[in-house]
Amino acid sequence: MNLTPDSKVIIQGFSEFISATHIAQMKAYGTNLVAAVNPGCGGQQLYELPVFDLIEEVVTQFEAIDTTIICVHPYQVLDAALEAIASGIRQIIIISGGVPPLDMVQLLRKAEACETLVVGPNSPGIIVPGKILLGTQPNEFYTPGPVGIVSRSSTLTYEVARELTKAGLGQSISVSIGSDAIVGSSFLQWMQILDEDDTTEAIVLVGQPGGGSEEAAARYITEAIDKPVIAYIAGRQALPGKNWHQTGTLATVIGRTPDFGTAQSKLAAFKAAHVPVAERPSLIPELLKKAIR
Repeated sequence: MNLTPDSKVIIQGFSEFISATHIAQMKAYGTNLVAAVNPGCGGQQLYELPVFDLIEEVVTQFEAIDTTIICVHPYQVLDAALEAIASGIRQIIIISGGVPPLDMVQLLRKAEACETLVVGPNSPGIIVPGKILLGTQPNEFYTPGPVGIVSRSSTLTYEVARELTKAGLGQSISVSIGSDAIVGSSFLQWMQILDEDDTTEAIVLVGQPGGGSEEAAARYITEAIDKPVIAYIAGRQALPGKNWHQTGTLATVIGRTPDFGTAQSKLAAFKAAHVPVAERPSLIPELLKKAIR
């Protein structure tokens, strides 16, 4: 990964998924936003960014681009991401939510073949506190430090960061992997990244009902992660059989056991893996301090 202030970043598309405030926030944080791509608007200036019709034109002027932040209509995400991969961009953050699952399947096959990291869809992005902000995360909740956060939620990611900051525990990196039915990078990939990151001493994993990614993460922690991990699972009071709209869980529960994807299933998995689970976000710092000692 290249997540430094020198990383060249572009934005593809302008929609309801991103605003002028978010763009100004990224620039003020020091993110090296060099251009935007919006077909049909080439030659214009928008939010103090030069706008191009094609990524190829951006690369011609600015040379290699490290990261693209995709904010187009969900049905245009696949084309935008494939254009980015074809132009040599190897870090893709998809802010847009509701991307068709078959489009994501096609995109992930291409991304794997080209060794491209995909975050999202339906993700507020990544922040490396004090260095770079990629997406719509509110940076005021973050401060540099040793705790890595990986989450499926958007707003809960910020809430956890705020609780850590209040407790004097800064963050090394925070990423929301996205909450669509099919997302790019997984809990497992980010757990490995954070486990190998020299600036990260402990990891907070934030999960929620739907799918089996938290259960897989719990098994992976037992098998491969050396650093302390604290978990938090939202939706403990969610009624059985109810699907969270944002997690796109309906297709994933067909043919599964009745407790598949429930908060109780995830809690049981972390208990079996001996991973401490906080009952509330406000209790995460206390568990972290114990684990770090």
